Amino acid sequence: MKSDFVDELYFSAAFPLPFRVLCLVGLGILGWATNLHGLHLWNIDAAGTLELSTHTHDGYRLTSPLPTDRRSAGWRHAPVAAGAHRPVYRVFVWYAGWTLACWVAFRGATRADVALVDQFKFVPALAALCVLTALVCPFNVLYKHERDRFLQAVHRCLSPGPHRVYFSDVVFADMVTSFAKVLGDVWLSVLMLLPGGGLLSHPVQEGMARWILPTLMSLPYAVRLRQCLVEFNAPANESRRPLFNALKYASSFPVIFLSAAQRIVVSDVVALKGEAAASQPWHGEHQLFRLWLLAAAFNSLYSFWWDVTNDWGLELLRPQYTSNNATIPAPPRPLLLPRLHSRSVLPKHDRSSSVDEFSEDLTEYAPHASPQRRAHPYGLRSVLLFPLPVYPFAILVDLVLRLTWSAKLSSHLHAYSEGDLIIFWIELAEVVRRWMWVFLRVEWETVKDAEAREPRSPPRSDRGDSLRDREVIIEHDDFEMVASDISGRGSEAG
Repeated sequence: MKSDFVDELYFSAAFPLPFRVLCLVGLGILGWATNLHGLHLWNIDAAGTLELSTHTHDGYRLTSPLPTDRRSAGWRHAPVAAGAHRPVYRVFVWYAGWTLACWVAFRGATRADVALVDQFKFVPALAALCVLTALVCPFNVLYKHERDRFLQAVHRCLSPGPHRVYFSDVVFADMVTSFAKVLGDVWLSVLMLLPGGGLLSHPVQEGMARWILPTLMSLPYAVRLRQCLVEFNAPANESRRPLFNALKYASSFPVIFLSAAQRIVVSDVVALKGEAAASQPWHGEHQLFRLWLLAAAFNSLYSFWWDVTNDWGLELLRPQYTSNNATIPAPPRPLLLPRLHSRSVLPKHDRSSSVDEFSEDLTEYAPHASPQRRAHPYGLRSVLLFPLPVYPFAILVDLVLRLTWSAKLSSHLHAYSEGDLIIFWIELAEVVRRWMWVFLRVEWETVKDAEAREPRSPPRSDRGDSLRDREVIIEHDDFEMVASDISGRGSEAG
């Protein structure tokens, strides 16, 4: 145990929390660049799906940190802005170069000496201050176009339009939720870098100050919750899906704030078992601890189900009665009134072949229904734009990393200084999970947009007029007869 504490102390001295925050932000930039690059390599129209343009709707300018242009031409279309990922890569190179240079200077000055760490804590403070200054710099330097897009996206997420939330802002806000713990680390880093703070121990927060950290961590979920409510209250909305999506983000608040309340648990356990119990992370006998555990389990499992079923459109966890591959009933067969009184016998044909021919005709007239008839691997969907092994791998990884949700959102677990390395790896894993999530989320939205744009009216050039079509069907199928009276009118009893 002593050696583990020494290793954690050395890790905090060599890679203090402010530099870990800067590192995770840099990985987020790199992840978004590779998202754009990967979608472009797979010829997926991410630009059109993300609804990016320079038009103005509802008083909001549709610019975002997603530097592409809208091109709507199906799911296998490479956008004209093929180099959209390149400026993001360049932003990452400059950012990573500056951060790495500051970290190397810090390591060279401290020489891994724990006693010198706090003397040179101005180095990470200078690194973070320069990054913040560059972000809000009003001059046309350091990729101002990308910086402005990022700041405008933040503004739109904090104050969304009254009737619509654009998909690009949904993706951006979801990405920020993966940095909820990082926002809390920003607050802790500020306290460490201020006079009186230290880089080797977490600052002590007493009274009302202890609620600042969970409040900052809950802000990204509050933003997404508001976006869901805006979508639900939109005049054109007729679905309750945004309301169920809002429930997912609302379920994060009990995890965060019940975790902050674990100090009450610790004080109660110490009063019963002594000071030795304070260092134990498990207090299952306390009611508040059990409530936190229940909230964490519900949030993790519900978020995983939503990822697979709604964000990725896969059918693995979809209820059977809503599955897209459910059996489609045979279409109604036409009733031929002109031949009701014919004395001739209708030609007989094989029923199954005639139904198949009619089904092919229906598919040609309604191509938007064809994916429902298409066979696909169990638990997935009919249209897959990535290789098949990607989907089961993504489901498994998402399940494992979603189950670490409680540790990522639970600030009381971060109070143990010997867990800094583990918490950093959990934060890094969440960034990787979100990077993977973006690929499948944009892919599924692209597929839905492409299916919605497919023509729904029957083509007339190849099939001829409707009368000729009816004659073809008459000649190749038999039809049920209905009873009629002498005048030839259909009987009401039939």
